[in-house]
Parts: sequence; structure tokens; C-alpha cells
Amino acid sequence: MTLRNSSGDSSGRSDKVGCDDALAEIYLLLDKECTPERDAELRRHIEDCPPCLEEYGIDEQIKQLLARKCGGDHAPAELKSRLQASIRRTVAERSGRSIEETELRLQRTTEPPVQP
Repeated sequence: MTLRNSSGDSSGRSDKVGCDDALAEIYLLLDKECTPERDAELRRHIEDCPPCLEEYGIDEQIKQLLARKCGGDHAPAELKSRLQASIRRTVAERSGRSIEETELRLQRTTEPPVQP
């Protein structure tokens, strides 16, 4: 069992980020969803805390493995359509607003567009 000080840190020193916070936010850090300031705070704690560093390394490897094994799969078009319709219905029911279905088509050309 790891003993933690009042900030949740097991290293015996006090800083802005405790082990509980760092472990709870590891995936935010891995997914680059933290502010730059929070990213720096979490990384500083993880670099100085062996148990958190170990957990970060394990989670990073799991994320990389999942990306390799599952990253190339795409949802079938029918599933996407059903999910989009379900989201539109839910938004309409909860907010009283409807979301119109919009189709966007992109075309790549090698020539600049013709100006009318």
C-alpha cells in the first residue's frame, strides 16, 4: 500500500498535483486534452513520482496497442446514419431545437476554381 501526503503525493513532498489527480487525468494527458499549464503540472508530477510514471507508461502502451489493433476500423455507413439520427432526435427532445441534416461534398482538383 502506498502512503500519500495531504495532496495525494506518495513522494513525501507537496506540489500542486497529487497522485490521485495525476492518475485520474492520465488519459487526458495522453490524448492531449489538457491545457498547456495542466499538461506541465501533470508531467512534472509523473516524472517525479515512480508509481505514477509506471502507470502512465502502462496506459500509454495500452493506448498505442489499441490504436494499432483497432485504429483502422471504420464504423459502417448504416451505423453512422443511425447514430446521427439518434443524436438529432435526442437534441430535439431535450432542447426543443431541431438539427437539420446537412450533406457536405468535397472535391479535390489540381486546377484553381473558376471565378464567375
